[in-house]
Amino acid sequence: MTSATAGRVRRTAARAHRTGRVRRTALPYLLLLPALLLELLIHLVPMAMGIMMSFRELTQFFIRDWSSAPWTGFDNYELAVDVNKPVGEALLGSFLTTCAFTLLSVGLCWSVGTAAAVFMQETFRGRGILRALFLVPYALPVYAAVITWAFMFQRDNGLVNHVIHDQLGIGGAEHTFWLLGENSFWALLTVSVWKGWPFAFLIVTAALQNIPKELYEAAALDGAGVWQQIRRITLPSVGAVNQVLVLVLFLWTFNDFNTPFVLFGKSAPEAADLISIHIYQSSFVTWNFGTGSAMSVLLLLFLLLVTSGYLALTTRGRRNADA
Repeated sequence: MTSATAGRVRRTAARAHRTGRVRRTALPYLLLLPALLLELLIHLVPMAMGIMMSFRELTQFFIRDWSSAPWTGFDNYELAVDVNKPVGEALLGSFLTTCAFTLLSVGLCWSVGTAAAVFMQETFRGRGILRALFLVPYALPVYAAVITWAFMFQRDNGLVNHVIHDQLGIGGAEHTFWLLGENSFWALLTVSVWKGWPFAFLIVTAALQNIPKELYEAAALDGAGVWQQIRRITLPSVGAVNQVLVLVLFLWTFNDFNTPFVLFGKSAPEAADLISIHIYQSSFVTWNFGTGSAMSVLLLLFLLLVTSGYLALTTRGRRNADA
């Protein structure tokens, strides 16, 4: 082989190597391209339009051509955060209600789901059937499940009042209004926990499969009880999964619109006025799209702030634990 031929072979091999490297580098981006385009069309474009709407006095008179609505700058934001005026006061009350609802719902979902997952680690007859039954609330369509609960919470003909008042005799003979007044908060919380805890159960169950059984056997030989094994082995082993699980549950619950909308309709009681349904009322019931868009942007900023702070704290905690 001559030197010229050897040079051509080397150049061809180098070119083929560069081409293969470019293809390997570009392949992940090509595979992600459809998802990125869908994300752009479904989320980012509407989000950008919503931000632009929040700076306009957009009412029902400008629906046909919202870009012709008068420019108001930050007036909608000032109106939304001014707690001395009815709009800001109502938004603050809805925000506090949502915070209380989210903390209770996420805490109960995680607690019940984790307890069920730990209990289901033991082998016993019928465990597979119970696992399948536990996942039924998560597998059911949200609308079908919440509508069923709405019928169960009916004052005169609902199953809840029939069991509590007629069968158990708790609370007297007078039936309770579950979908009105202060009790609406507890009705909403019940439905949220019922349909949310199976997800926590599913995630924690999957995480528990990675814990070696030898750790429990060694702990038992050292005299550790069940609670000590859960505290010293189980919970630390699923700590990373729980960090993600709690964040996902928080975001889902804080943004939950389907549950209160199906349970109460367009106008939720004050005790169950979550911020998602409150923004919907401000936008599509009172036709103040500019104010509703400003509320949505404020909600987005709040969730971004909480998420960033949570991730920063949990990441720092993991690094300190590893160190």
